[in-house]
Amino acid sequence: QVQLVESGGGLVQPGGSLRLSCVASGSISGIPAMGWYRQAPGKERELVAGITSGDNTNYAGSVKGRFTISRDNAKNTVYLQMNSLKPDDTAVYYCYVQRPLYGDRYWGRGTQVTVSS
Repeated sequence: QVQLVESGGGLVQPGGSLRLSCVASGSISGIPAMGWYRQAPGKERELVAGITSGDNTNYAGSVKGRFTISRDNAKNTVYLQMNSLKPDDTAVYYCYVQRPLYGDRYWGRGTQVTVSS
């Protein structure tokens, strides 16, 4: 089993920044792929950013150039630096980890990000 704990969400004004963190623990067995999805009210969950075990990254078009995903393998932690936030970025953000050995995916419980003046 793998446990994920997110932190760093909150209320921020448009144009502001937040940094999300997600710490993974448990039976991971290697360097997993990790990333972030988000879900806004009334919308489907969408990929925000992902990072592979080889540190290749991908981003949703709507966040490219504003958000940066990074990881610290020694701490089993993935980060999402979010700059120039917009009201459309308001959502619950979920981190995931995909174990390299089994290919299964685990999810965190989510952290709320609200962008409002």
